[in-house]
Amino acid sequence: MIAIVIPYFQRDTGVLRRAVASVLAQRDCPEPLHLIVVDDSSPVPADPELAGLDMGSVSLDVLRQPNGGPGAARNLGLERLPIGCRAVAFLDSDDEWSPDHLARAWLALEAGADTYFANHLQLGQTVGAFERAGRLVLSQHPALEGAPALHQYRGEMFDQILRGNVIGTSTVVFRLAGFESLRFRTDLARAGEDYLFWMGLAMGGARFTFSTQVEAIYGRGVNVYSGVEWASDAFFTRVRNEISYRKATRQLYPLSAQQQAHVRRCIRSLRGDFAHALLSRLRRGPQLPAGLLAAHWREDAIGLLTLPLALLPVR
Repeated sequence: MIAIVIPYFQRDTGVLRRAVASVLAQRDCPEPLHLIVVDDSSPVPADPELAGLDMGSVSLDVLRQPNGGPGAARNLGLERLPIGCRAVAFLDSDDEWSPDHLARAWLALEAGADTYFANHLQLGQTVGAFERAGRLVLSQHPALEGAPALHQYRGEMFDQILRGNVIGTSTVVFRLAGFESLRFRTDLARAGEDYLFWMGLAMGGARFTFSTQVEAIYGRGVNVYSGVEWASDAFFTRVRNEISYRKATRQLYPLSAQQQAHVRRCIRSLRGDFAHALLSRLRRGPQLPAGLLAAHWREDAIGLLTLPLALLPVR
C-alpha cells in the first residue's frame, strides 16, 4: 500500500478537492492507495471539500489537529499510517499530480530506489523547476533502464540539499522501511522543515531516483511561502525559520569546512535580509507585531546584536 499524506489548511474552497481529484486520477499504479488528509484547523474544513467525491478503490482517513503547520500535520499522518504501508507520498493541498506520478514512483522504488522525486511546475511557471534552477546535470545521473525520463541520482544528496535543493515536497515518494521514525521539525513552519527531512533520508543511506518529467503543478495556497511579501509579518517569520534551519544543519550533522563556510554565508545573507526589511518596516510601517523581535531574539540573538554589520554586502 502507498499512503498519501496531505496537510490541509486553506481559506479558499475547491483547493483540496482539486488535489484529491489528482490522487483519484492516478493510473497504472499496482499498489492500493490510502489517502490521509490532515485538517490543520483549516478555515475551510476538509469534510465539505471531500463531500460527494467518488473515492473508488482509494481508502480515506481524515484526521484533525489544532493548527501546528504543515510539518506537524505531515507528522500526524506519518503516525497514523495503515498496516501494510510500504511507501509514503506527500502532496500539499494546493498542488496537483500528473496521472502517472505514483506509477512512475513505484517503478523507481521497485528498481531499488528508497526515495523518488520529480520535476514540477512552480506557481505561474511554464518551465519545469529542474530547468529553471539548473542544478541537475543529467549526464552525471545514469538513466534507469527501460524507464523514460527516470534517472538514478549519483552524488552527495546531503550536500546537494544543503547548497541547492532540487527536491519538491509534492513530488516525494519514499520507501517506509528503514525510515519509520523520521519526522518533520514542527518549529520551522515556514522554511526548512522539509529540507531537514530530505537530509534525514540522505544521511540514513537512502538511494534517490528522480524524474525529469513534470509530475506536479504547484498552486497558490497558505502553505506556499516562497512568494511572501517583502517586510511582511510572514516574511520575518520565514527569515527566522530559515536561519534556524541553517543553524540546525550545523547542530545535527558533521559538516565539512566548505559546508560550514556555505552555511555561514547563508546565515549572514539572511540576517542582511532581516535587517533591511526591519528598516523598511520602521520607516514606512505598519507597526511591528508584538513579540516579533522577541521571537527573533530567542532564535538569533547574535543577529539582532549585529544588525549594523548585517547591512553590509555579503562576500
